[in-house]
Amino acid sequence: MIRTLSTYTVYITLSLIVKILRSPHAYAKIKSIDTTIAKRIPGIEAIYTYKDVPNSRFTLAGQTYPELSPYDRKILEDTVRYVGDEVAIVAGANEDCVDRALKMIKVEYEVLEPLLDFTKAIDNPIIVHDEDDYKTLCEIGNDVKRNICSSDESVVGNVDEVFKTCDVVLEREYHTKANAQAMMETMRAFSYIDTYGRLTIVSSTQIPFHVRRIVSTALEIPKSKINVVKPRIGGGFGAKQTACCEIFTAFVTWMTKKPSKIVYTREETFMASNSRHEMKLRVKMGAKKDGTIEAIDLYTLSNTGAYGEHGPTVVGLSGHKSLPIYNHVKASRFTNHVVYSNTMRAGAFRGYGATQGCFAIESCVNELADELGMDPCELRLKNIVHEGEVLSQYYGEYLNSCALDRCLKKAMEMIDYKNKPLRQDMGDFVRGIGVACTMQGSGIANVDIGTVEIKLQDDGFYTLSIGATDMGQGCDTVLAQIAAECLDCDVDNVVTSSVDTEHSPYDTGSYASATSYVTGQAVVKACTQLKEQILTEAKALFECEDVEFNGKEIYTLDHKKSMSLADFADYCFGGGKGKALIATASHVSPTSPPPFMVGIAEVDVDKLTGEIKVHDYVACVDCGTVINPNLARVQAEGGIGQGIGMALYEDITYDERGKMRNNSFFQYKVPTRIDVGNVRVEFESSYEDNGPFGVKSIGEVVINTPSPAIASAVAHATGVQVRTLPITPEKVLLKHED
Repeated sequence: MIRTLSTYTVYITLSLIVKILRSPHAYAKIKSIDTTIAKRIPGIEAIYTYKDVPNSRFTLAGQTYPELSPYDRKILEDTVRYVGDEVAIVAGANEDCVDRALKMIKVEYEVLEPLLDFTKAIDNPIIVHDEDDYKTLCEIGNDVKRNICSSDESVVGNVDEVFKTCDVVLEREYHTKANAQAMMETMRAFSYIDTYGRLTIVSSTQIPFHVRRIVSTALEIPKSKINVVKPRIGGGFGAKQTACCEIFTAFVTWMTKKPSKIVYTREETFMASNSRHEMKLRVKMGAKKDGTIEAIDLYTLSNTGAYGEHGPTVVGLSGHKSLPIYNHVKASRFTNHVVYSNTMRAGAFRGYGATQGCFAIESCVNELADELGMDPCELRLKNIVHEGEVLSQYYGEYLNSCALDRCLKKAMEMIDYKNKPLRQDMGDFVRGIGVACTMQGSGIANVDIGTVEIKLQDDGFYTLSIGATDMGQGCDTVLAQIAAECLDCDVDNVVTSSVDTEHSPYDTGSYASATSYVTGQAVVKACTQLKEQILTEAKALFECEDVEFNGKEIYTLDHKKSMSLADFADYCFGGGKGKALIATASHVSPTSPPPFMVGIAEVDVDKLTGEIKVHDYVACVDCGTVINPNLARVQAEGGIGQGIGMALYEDITYDERGKMRNNSFFQYKVPTRIDVGNVRVEFESSYEDNGPFGVKSIGEVVINTPSPAIASAVAHATGVQVRTLPITPEKVLLKHED
């Protein structure tokens, strides 16, 4: 099958239009569903209900098998658990007939009382999942009849005893809200049956290989019958780590044997895909009078919504990637519960739980500094983690590289911190300064795998096949740069191909900040093998053992024989004289080295209106060796912009019936370029031995610091410490801290 743009265009043009009838109720049982009239509409190909789909339960979470997310859903079910849940699949020749059919389906519901307040979920008489065939593949502390998707505890030292010895103990509760990823391209996919009778899915996804497994489980067909193609896509930010729409077009095509496509509207993407997990986090922090932090106790309650995709794993990062910043404490405790409710399912979003944990822990550190009368930067310099330590709350990992202290000092220099007060009256407004530190990870240690294949092609260029997904972050470019560095050639001499599960090597996908670190190391391994093959073949050609390769030319050390790479490649492909040179390598990292970042915010608060404007935001990032400064800077600036949105504007809310209020860009505000103010980014280099050329990740760490830094800046400016995001003018004016 030749897959070209024109081929895809033909399939898209001929595709059946697939749309979903969605539930108007937050919680209900389907008593009856009548599609008789709808099926008579001219152009309608098929309508499917829960009676027509396979009976297997599965998860839509894009995670390595066995997934930690529970198998708690079917393609369609006789129970709907949030407003927007799928009731029926309609496929037709055009949008007009499908839209008409959606209106003609008659559904009788037994409307149930929904559970909308996740803080009341545990042991609530309303049970979101009461089905008998619910299952988990791993031990995650699940107790579904109590609405507990997962729970966990991690304890270091005797926390309660250490608190007794502290001079100051703060207890605070912080609340982060559900946020939409708001990527430019909505959820979409199309499917067709190829020449050999195999189901091909072309999808806007971060996880092509996981999509293949999810569809296989949902449709109850072998993975060998499925191919997933990832073309250029318009952003993801974690939303497309959940396979929200692929199963529907795949099912239609598999049943009808006709091409089909589904394109979510912006409203559907807002209210029927996934969001950041809303969390309430209780922090207890104890310290000595001199500012030494002695103990931290963190409890996180996370709302996974109607289904458990990513719930057990997201919550873990709220503690395991916030507590290690203060690794010197004598004792720490991290406990958590993830609960079900009748709201849209939550999922992956850049930062993946570390963002929420960072807001709580860093805000509490800032409040501790104010309580002690200490400068918040000096308090951090006294307590933060350093290179060479063992991170007790980060799975006991050894910290091989860390420039956090240098990042903090650099950020202070960038904003002229020592020459500015934390609060400055500017007349009509007050200016405040706040700071935050954060860390993330680089892939999932001992779990996720990256694989690449690199070939020397005739005429001397290389083709690099990867399974990692470029969704705009630039991994195609960065991996080509790593290959070019290994092979001593220009990056233009390396052609990177997009993902196709039939032809691309296996990769777990683009998430967990894994690509440059994990897949990049696979590139290094493969290129090393390919160079060895080139030298071996050249030795046979020259009949000499002393051969070198400088990226452009193969030559003997005495320079009596030489050949350009282009001529050598043509020799390898010509008439049986040589052989095609191909290298494949995989990499699974035993470690997940943290990148670090410091952000300092300078904000202006209007005295009359409470309006908050970001005047200046500086950040310094330790992501190991910076391979592509332009891409790294864009990543940092974009992440900071998203973090500012989380801090000041973004908030998914529901009405009393469970319907999302702000399901369009008219109601859901994201920051514009004007709103983010002046953002400046610098880098402090460290060297991570386990990463390619010293690389660590950068994709997620950059979103974490704005919320706590801005909250502290507002507190310094106004005296109001807002602990529930977003930080709005109303909360400031009304002194609504919680």
